[in-house]
Amino acid sequence: MEPSLFFSIIIPTYNRPERLETCLKSLTSLNYPRDRFEVIIVDDGSSKPLESIVSPFKQELNLQLIRQDNAGPATARNTGATRAKGKFLVFTDDDCQSDPNWLQSLETSFEKNPDCLLGGHTINQLPENLYSEASQLLIDYLYTYFNSDPAQSSFFTSNNFALSAERFREIGYFDTTFPLAAGEDRELCDRWLYRGNRMIYLPEALVYHTHHLSLSRFWRQHFNYGRGAYHFHQLRSQRDREPIKVEPSTFYFSLLRYPFSVSSSQPRFLLAGLFVVSQIANVAGFFWESSTQTIPTARNTNSP
Repeated sequence: MEPSLFFSIIIPTYNRPERLETCLKSLTSLNYPRDRFEVIIVDDGSSKPLESIVSPFKQELNLQLIRQDNAGPATARNTGATRAKGKFLVFTDDDCQSDPNWLQSLETSFEKNPDCLLGGHTINQLPENLYSEASQLLIDYLYTYFNSDPAQSSFFTSNNFALSAERFREIGYFDTTFPLAAGEDRELCDRWLYRGNRMIYLPEALVYHTHHLSLSRFWRQHFNYGRGAYHFHQLRSQRDREPIKVEPSTFYFSLLRYPFSVSSSQPRFLLAGLFVVSQIANVAGFFWESSTQTIPTARNTNSP
């Protein structure tokens, strides 16, 4: 390992070259020494080669592009981790842009908490898009609920979190039995806590999310979240040898009230309506998955 390489930023990407280009542009504006981090892009089988998008940035960033057959984001992140040389791994997505102080905020916390999983805050970059705004507010609610004590957090999304490369390999990487971008980050957080580790929420570690959604894409996103939730709960109950656990009714009442308690440029009653739609889609995905899948078995290995 190169002693001076503190961070490896890992970005899975699939058929979104314009988003990837914007993401890489944001990394060139980081207020952080260039010789202290690398960027690893994992092309998860995109239909068109990405060399023309990536090559211009090699003049400004320590950057490598890896291509694999399409296998899903969990596998892509693991592929990137196997090639990483940094002491800490930082995960984000191709439709995110980093705040200039993103890495510095993470480093400051890692100096005090090197063995913790750190999660930053994500901001919707498309507030004029009703569905994108509702989707991010749902995540904000989950962060409010699960990370009410930032020093004892329990849920981060994989578009903005970081951890020790050594500890990541010790716990066995992302579980690749999650084929969709839905639930693999939740499962890793749960496994991390199960092994006695700590998670810390850093609201100052910012990324900006540019994810265009329509009603149909919003439905599909939350339907897939439901599918991932079924898979997650099956693995968790299998590990703990206990029945599936669900959140108390107060969780759902608070969720439906949440749009009325935050500031947004979108009408609150429409946001609340989409919160209801998201939960219907989630339940539909959960039961669809339960009717079509056998009980999953967790990947029991320390390599991707």
